[in-house]
Amino acid sequence: MSEFAAPNDWRTDTMIYASDFRKGITFEIGGEPHVVLDFQHVKPGKGAAFVRTKYRNILSGATREEAFNPNDKFPKAHIDTKNMQYLYSDGELYYFMDQDTYEQIPLMKEQVEDAIQYIRENDFATIKFYRDNAFLVEPPNFVNLKIVETEPGVKGDTATNVTKAAKVETGAVVQVPIFIEEGEIIQIDTRSGEYLSRAK
Repeated sequence: MSEFAAPNDWRTDTMIYASDFRKGITFEIGGEPHVVLDFQHVKPGKGAAFVRTKYRNILSGATREEAFNPNDKFPKAHIDTKNMQYLYSDGELYYFMDQDTYEQIPLMKEQVEDAIQYIRENDFATIKFYRDNAFLVEPPNFVNLKIVETEPGVKGDTATNVTKAAKVETGAVVQVPIFIEEGEIIQIDTRSGEYLSRAK
């Protein structure tokens, strides 16, 4: 039995069993939210079954691996998401606006640094909240951005397996095929940072 297992008298309608863990499931341990990164149900020949789990603290980013009893119960971590507009940065904080209330929230660089390289001013992003505190910014899965700096394209060479570095308008550096020119707009998969195609 895990040291984090919840007492039996906790409300079960907001609880989740370790046996129900799947990738992306969010739950609380020690009053903080975590997300399941990987899991494996293990049934040894001798001894009790257990769930080997790798999970990450949503707030701190720390990861941990632990074996839980399938009957261990945890509070569900309820994560709220909002589609918000990126307004500007003053050099230290990044300001996003709620489209429903027009409220602006400032976020620190460490909260936005993975996403901001794909977001221009006035673009929209998904902000995730835990107990009304923003903890993660996610850009759209696909974005179209203009190349502002790259080596000249090689005319007539359409090979896509030969690449070069290209800097886009948000500052991100992406590997693109050598025939892509400065000034072109390309589509990027923000989840992997990969070039997909010329924007249509």
